[in-house]
Amino acid sequence: MRTAVRTIVGSILVVSLFLLFSSGCASRLVYVHKGPPPLKVEVKSVQPHAKAVWISGHWAWNRHTDSYVWISGHWAAKPKGKVWAPGHWKQGPRGWVWVKGHWVKGHWKR
Repeated sequence: MRTAVRTIVGSILVVSLFLLFSSGCASRLVYVHKGPPPLKVEVKSVQPHAKAVWISGHWAWNRHTDSYVWISGHWAAKPKGKVWAPGHWKQGPRGWVWVKGHWVKGHWKR
């Protein structure tokens, strides 16, 4: 139980620090010169309620340390009639760019 609490507190701290450091560049694209590491395998916590959707973790670029940092996955409340389109890194001619995840209308076809 203590390990789970430490993991949750640590994840919240990492996300908070990332948001603090990245808030200054939120309005412009940041091109990264190297691609992200492979995704980490995450263990999902227990689903908090029936309408919760798992948002997978991802690598974020920390311009202060010139390196990637892992942002852990989390549960989010699913807005009615929407599905989560995951964020991803996209390589272009100027480097790698993060495409933010977002909620979209509709549903995924299986």
